[in-house]
Amino acid sequence: MEFTAQQIADFLKGDVVGNPTTKVNNFSRIEEGLPGTITFLANPKYEHFIYQTKASIVLVNRDFSPVSTIEPTLIKVANAYTSLAMLLNLVEQAKNRKYGIDPSAFIAETASIGENCYIGTFTYIGEKTVIGNGCLIYPHTYIGDNVKIGDNTIVYPHVTVYEGCVVGNNCIIHAGAVIGADGFGFAPENGEFKKIAQLGNVILENNVEIGANTTIDRAVMGSTLIRQGVKLDNLIQIAHNVEIGKNTVMASQVGVAGSTKVGSNCMLGGQVGLGGHINIGDNTQVGAQSGIISNVKANARIMGTPAIPLKNYLRSSIIFEKLPEIYQTLNLLQKDLEELKKNKQ
Repeated sequence: MEFTAQQIADFLKGDVVGNPTTKVNNFSRIEEGLPGTITFLANPKYEHFIYQTKASIVLVNRDFSPVSTIEPTLIKVANAYTSLAMLLNLVEQAKNRKYGIDPSAFIAETASIGENCYIGTFTYIGEKTVIGNGCLIYPHTYIGDNVKIGDNTIVYPHVTVYEGCVVGNNCIIHAGAVIGADGFGFAPENGEFKKIAQLGNVILENNVEIGANTTIDRAVMGSTLIRQGVKLDNLIQIAHNVEIGKNTVMASQVGVAGSTKVGSNCMLGGQVGLGGHINIGDNTQVGAQSGIISNVKANARIMGTPAIPLKNYLRSSIIFEKLPEIYQTLNLLQKDLEELKKNKQ
């Protein structure tokens, strides 16, 4: 598909600076821009690329003022990054959509499939399961008994949704994710660990996205809750009875131990580990590879293991590098002190 700068500007409610008839048919990164593509500039540290790029159109923020000549046509918008996301979503929606039920799929007689759905090759859908309207269930997916999946949800290949779990509207579950496996619950008895039955489920509210090979364990009792708008990256582990608040995002390899509650609008960097039975307040930001073992108040910015306020961590990191030198100085001072004591005697 091909669009002019003016058409794009009209869609984004932006302003064209340059030739409004410039046409593009693809996207590119600003440092690798090619003729016929559109790119964007949102981060000032990449500004130097805009004076070199061969892209035909560049999305920029309204307050952008060039310091040199720019060849591409500019479209000034309120937020270049979110505008790019809108364009990418528009193109994604324009792709050919799959419909229909593949003959190789198994659908239990008591299951209910909504209108305009796609059910892929070798998919399994269990007893009394309900699939909403407009869902895409890709090949080799297992959806157990008594599962409920809302409208317009996408389930990619090799996803497993265990019995009794609930998935909301407009969710995306990427390949290999497991929703509702047993939580890690065992009781020590006579030198052995006896399994504790996990009788709860997992609930994903609306507009949740789950990354590839991420696992969310079912609750012992009640539900493991992933609230509306949560976005989980690939390879994340959410343990039983965890609750993740609205619009919280987590990067790859985060691990959340059992019965921990994470607030709304939190941001967790890659490889963050949260201990069990703790509360993380709303709007908390946690730096990558941090370890948290106690409650965190709302609006905190923390990092480290155990995690401490971000400013303190950054100050401490400067000292870490100098520790060998500090240790050597301390030894010299200790020797000087011992010499002084001897001389006094």
